Amino acid sequence: MRYFVAFSYFGKHYHGWQRQPNAITVQQVMEETFSTFLRTTITLMGAGRTDTGVHAKQMYAHFDCGALADLADLADKLNAFLPNDIAISGIFKVKEDAHARFDATERTYEYWVNEHKNPFYGDTAYYVKHPLSMEKMNKAAAILMEYDDFECFSKLNTDVKTFRCHIKNAVWDREGDKLVFTVTADRFLRNMVRAIVGTLLEIGCGKMDCEDIRTIIESKNRNHAGFSVPAKGLYLVKVIYPENIMETDG
Repeated sequence: MRYFVAFSYFGKHYHGWQRQPNAITVQQVMEETFSTFLRTTITLMGAGRTDTGVHAKQMYAHFDCGALADLADLADKLNAFLPNDIAISGIFKVKEDAHARFDATERTYEYWVNEHKNPFYGDTAYYVKHPLSMEKMNKAAAILMEYDDFECFSKLNTDVKTFRCHIKNAVWDREGDKLVFTVTADRFLRNMVRAIVGTLLEIGCGKMDCEDIRTIIESKNRNHAGFSVPAKGLYLVKVIYPENIMETDG
């Protein structure tokens, strides 16, 4: 039977989600915990791949296993075995062909920026010492939605077949004492959000004009875009699936 697990994690101590040969990852920790507790080898397929240090407020993965009883109780027991920086919020039985990665229709990320030194944001936000124009950054962010090829914001030498992504929302908001950039798309390229944010920050501090983002996108050249902001300010906050994904065959 196939199950979805919904979970979150604080990424500081992990080299991202996906297993790596010589580094600790969220996938490794969760698979080892599930396998030990369920007494069978469990392989998790995540909704996406987050890089080293990136956080997830909402993440999904699927796994196959025999019949499991009382899924709410199972989630509680697994949480007792997992480290404090990984938390399961639910386990759900789904259709046998449901796929955590390929069935996801939408993903939303946030990036946090603080303009004033704050010790409580040391591991959770990017401190920018220069004044920023949120008006200019939002004007440039709106231009992103006019395009669908974002090769200029992709990590170099990736093995993707296409650089096309459909961005449906990209906006900066002030939330208390921090600035939050929220971006939603059907898919994201490796390092894409961090490169977009770095470019928008350069526009916000006056190093670039708003319209420069058109030239950058149309160049399809990563070297023309802004710097990549640190991973610690990036959060995967929502993954959307078709409404019937949690339904079973009966």
